[in-house]
Amino acid sequence: MNFRIISLPPFKAVTSGLDKVGDFSDDGILRSFDKFFSSVTPKPSESFMPRDFLYYDEEQQGMVWLWALTESGETGGFETVDFDGGLYITFAYRDRDGQAHDRLQKEVLDYVENSDFLELDIRPNHYSMGHIITPKAVMEAQGWGQMEVFIPVKISS
Repeated sequence: MNFRIISLPPFKAVTSGLDKVGDFSDDGILRSFDKFFSSVTPKPSESFMPRDFLYYDEEQQGMVWLWALTESGETGGFETVDFDGGLYITFAYRDRDGQAHDRLQKEVLDYVENSDFLELDIRPNHYSMGHIITPKAVMEAQGWGQMEVFIPVKISS
């Protein structure tokens, strides 16, 4: 098993809002959102990882980025939302390696499908998410980063 099952708590988050084209250019909403939350320095007690999650909103058909608010409440003018939290199966792979992503995702989905205690928990605003887990300094030194994927699951009823 190359994955783990974790629990994320509910939290208040800042959101990029919907970006139907996934625009990471310097003028794009996703880059603007990245610049905002990258400029905020959380207190040591708030420096948990991960704080940000990127997902594809299946209903609205666009990318949405979330960032867990700090105690300071800085929003950079972005909208705030409530994140439900829940159980997630996670796996990591070298970012942009589509084959590794697809293989590992299939393993997770097969595991859930064959499980006698888990089922997928995909619903509005509760989709599979991704997060780059490699520290920026390491990414710059080695030239690549690792992506962690979070697939929402729940205990079967």
